[in-house]
Amino acid sequence: MRLPSLIISTLLFTLALPGQAADLLKPYKAVYKAQWDMGISFGGNAVRELKRNGDQWTLSLTAEALIAKVNEFTEFSIQDQSIQPNHYEYHRKLIGSNKDAVLQFNWSTQTVLNDIANKPWTMDVPLGTQDSLSYHMQLRLDLAAGKETLAYKVADGGKLKTYPFIRLGTETVTTPVGTFEAIKVQRDRGTNSKRNTYIWCAPELGYMVVKLQQVEKSGKEYSLLLDKLEFTDH
Repeated sequence: MRLPSLIISTLLFTLALPGQAADLLKPYKAVYKAQWDMGISFGGNAVRELKRNGDQWTLSLTAEALIAKVNEFTEFSIQDQSIQPNHYEYHRKLIGSNKDAVLQFNWSTQTVLNDIANKPWTMDVPLGTQDSLSYHMQLRLDLAAGKETLAYKVADGGKLKTYPFIRLGTETVTTPVGTFEAIKVQRDRGTNSKRNTYIWCAPELGYMVVKLQQVEKSGKEYSLLLDKLEFTDH
């Protein structure tokens, strides 16, 4: 795969000190081709953007197509080479089915304030707990560190859940941006689960997600494939 010299130099700097989280993670804007199956099949674009403001980071994901729109973001910092989420929001607009969720973490008390459907409540969370978006960042750091155990405590839907992942090896993923040798991981939901999530992360891009595929219990599918990529200064 050949990349423009500017991207190559950026990547070399990004991967120069893989042990340092702030050096591995570089601000970027990525556009993904998205496919949804919500009774009818349709496609659109999803934009994932990582921004940095001093010691604070923001990862956002927006997707929009015909009858559906999703917007979610997490604000986090990096503590001892680990991702520490501070604030998370999820907003979905779908004909007849809207959903909003806001999570506010308080690490001094090890609690998170959940506000889902305007019904707030607080629950205790252990150190290291992630939200539904920040764990993607922790996964990147753990893959870069060569960790074999990939399991994350996630505050999701007002509950503390565990998201374990299994390494499935390396696969070649071809995208409009280029072809990458990506590490494929699978969300471990148990042998009898009919719901599957697969994520492909490219070491060449600092273990960024280049492809994602999710199959629901109903058989409906959701997928992302990297289409455009731009590294930014902030």
